[in-house]
Amino acid sequence: MTNKPPLLEVKALNGWYGAAQVLNDITLDVGRGEVVALLGRNGAGKSTTLKAVIGMLAKRRGSVRFMGRDISGSEPHVAARLGLGFVPEDRRIFTDLTVTENLEVGRQNPRQWPDGAALPAWTPERLFKLFPNLGDMPHRRGGQMSGGEQQMLTVARTLMGNPFLVLLDEPSEGVAPVIVEQMAETILALKVEGVSILLSEQNLHFAELVSDRAYVLEKGQIRHQAGMAELAADESIRRAYLSV
Repeated sequence: MTNKPPLLEVKALNGWYGAAQVLNDITLDVGRGEVVALLGRNGAGKSTTLKAVIGMLAKRRGSVRFMGRDISGSEPHVAARLGLGFVPEDRRIFTDLTVTENLEVGRQNPRQWPDGAALPAWTPERLFKLFPNLGDMPHRRGGQMSGGEQQMLTVARTLMGNPFLVLLDEPSEGVAPVIVEQMAETILALKVEGVSILLSEQNLHFAELVSDRAYVLEKGQIRHQAGMAELAADESIRRAYLSV
């Protein structure tokens, strides 16, 4: 962490599905160029936390600040226009559109940091270098792609919005090991570019490869937080909150 204010500050965030409260006082932050993991078993509240942050949860209460702006009561498109990207677990690509057309849907103008430094702008050409598989199939329709290829396309489409920070939901879930390896390489490459990432993940090994810090969730509450290396070495935490 640097002395600069965090890009994302979440304080006492609560969320509900109908009458059922599923998030309880979630407090976390993500700094510039930092990869932070939300870890926990299935159903711990990781994906719901990401949805609440960007505004996809119908009922939420608490403080969410992004790039110094209060987005606590904003719709998802407001956060997206400010440079907060979201890669959902269910991908949500346009199956009737080609790879190139899906990328164009996500295009936003280049951005600058508050200090005036330019955020490197993403183009299809740059993304095809980052995801060579997509570069080999620019005219293929989304519905004709494998699950791993769709996962890459979803990330690439989000990057076309030139985000400062990406919410990345379960990137290693349900894809082949070779795709998991490519996703880890992609996250590290994005970090070098200065992009921050808050990722939801069950795979401790994957999180350990890419993350600087981690928060451990159980039943919609943060039970532990630590540097990633420290957490990965803590057998008692792994047994209590991460083992199946």
